[in-house]
Amino acid sequence: MNFAYRFLGSTSASSDAAASSFAFAPDTLRQPTFFTGKVARHIAFREAISALHHVVVSDLRFKPRDRTAYFEWLKQNEATFLAEATAQSEALKPRIAELQARIRGLDQQRNVLMQPYWKAQRAYFDYLYKRDRDAWIVLDPVITVHPDEIFFECFSLDESSYGRLSCDHDVFESLGEMAFGTTNIDYSHALYDEFQKIRSYRDTTLTIDPSGFEVQTGGDADFREEKIDLPDSWVRGFLQVSSAMTLPAHVFDLHPVDMANILTRLAQKKEKAGPRSLRFVLTPDAPVEVVIEPWNERLRFRRSIYRGPSAAEIRIWGRRRLAILGRTLALARSVRVHLTGSGLPSFFVVDFGGLRFTLGLSGWTANDWSSAGQFDLLAPRHKVDDDTAQRIFTALSSAHAATAAELSRQTGTGEPLVHAALTAYTQAGRVMFDLDKSLYRLRELTREPLSPDQLRFASPQEEKADRLIAANLVTISSIDRNQGARAVTGSVLDNARTEQVSLVIDGDDRLVESRCSCHFYIHNKMARGPCEHMLALRRIVHAQVEGVAQDAQAHAQDRGQAIA
Repeated sequence: MNFAYRFLGSTSASSDAAASSFAFAPDTLRQPTFFTGKVARHIAFREAISALHHVVVSDLRFKPRDRTAYFEWLKQNEATFLAEATAQSEALKPRIAELQARIRGLDQQRNVLMQPYWKAQRAYFDYLYKRDRDAWIVLDPVITVHPDEIFFECFSLDESSYGRLSCDHDVFESLGEMAFGTTNIDYSHALYDEFQKIRSYRDTTLTIDPSGFEVQTGGDADFREEKIDLPDSWVRGFLQVSSAMTLPAHVFDLHPVDMANILTRLAQKKEKAGPRSLRFVLTPDAPVEVVIEPWNERLRFRRSIYRGPSAAEIRIWGRRRLAILGRTLALARSVRVHLTGSGLPSFFVVDFGGLRFTLGLSGWTANDWSSAGQFDLLAPRHKVDDDTAQRIFTALSSAHAATAAELSRQTGTGEPLVHAALTAYTQAGRVMFDLDKSLYRLRELTREPLSPDQLRFASPQEEKADRLIAANLVTISSIDRNQGARAVTGSVLDNARTEQVSLVIDGDDRLVESRCSCHFYIHNKMARGPCEHMLALRRIVHAQVEGVAQDAQAHAQDRGQAIA
């Protein structure tokens, strides 16, 4: 996806003995969004925004060793090895030894002559790295100004970690002029060094520069235009995060000291074999227990009590990413943990009191948000007509943030339809779910609504499900209702093989349990989202049994239309 940005100048930071000032340059091509405020909680803000930076630059993908030099050496010595292997008599060995000695002497002379060149080359590449460090950041953070808070969002380089820093307006001593909205900001790597200079005895001012929207002449030399070709995975990742946040989860509070103990244990040892997971053992009204594998070291946290209704054991992978929270714990009041399931996303919300830092982790480091976790497919799938969806979106736009219950009362629409409409807008990049306060927020990820063609199918599984429905290959066997939940069984004929499918859909129309006999489910379970057979059966249930006006085939076609 190609995006164009236009900044008036660049983000700047200045510090002296009395004050620090940070002025972010917003994208002037977007709706005017600006903010000015003097920070009241200096140290908490410094640690939280530094943690956000650690998310931006995080990249834990496996990097294989560079073996170019080895293969070059092997090529140069290939003739020698061949001669040694094919030597027919002892008489050749002295001659080979003599030639090898001459070659070693020539290599030593070459190394002496080339040493100044290699030193200069290394210095040149070091210079380039320092000069273009910002190129390692895939995209500048997104910042949103709302009537109750201002928040930053970002993704890691490996796209497996999501960071969000939200600051209530109470965090600022005084507020200047502001305009609500979302914009991209010009964020430089060197800004992190300036954040470290924030001190409690200095006044710290945060500004999203409003002057960028006051200049009308397009030929101003201060304007800087950028065109960035973003990978589809980055955009898709942002859309997946909000969907993952709405999934049913086991929620509990960890004392910051307990979270620090987990990080300390992980830093003390390095595993050489799997499993490399954290196993949370949750028992109602009992202390939270964490088992660190593969050593099976059990930590029992008496300060952290699980208040959930049912017991559970949940494992999370990619635990080294939790080190991002290290700086935040000293000043934290609590760490609220949201675990959606083993191998599924997890969220850690660090509360400073008015400041909240949210770290979202995909199932494991190699499983990035966009390509491997189709969590929007587990969200409510009720069909919503365009007029109803537009009314719900208009109500949210006027308030900027609201719960589904509030929007239901304002629009006279049932909560399931409100959730479904907002899920569609979430997948279009226009709405996000606020896990901190359990409400929906208006957040236009891009200046223009995302392309319908790029958003039609969230995954190959959804595209296959549409084809199965269109070919009438889905059969419902039974539907059992129990306290608002529905247990559905059925079969899907796919490639001359009949797959047996079972689903459990709760009262909020969320897919909470599922099974399928196909290879995709057997290999991945739900860690990569539901398979095409689950999706097809679920849509048939809504289309034929739940009384949806149009059939599933029409629903599949309507799924591709973007919401204006």
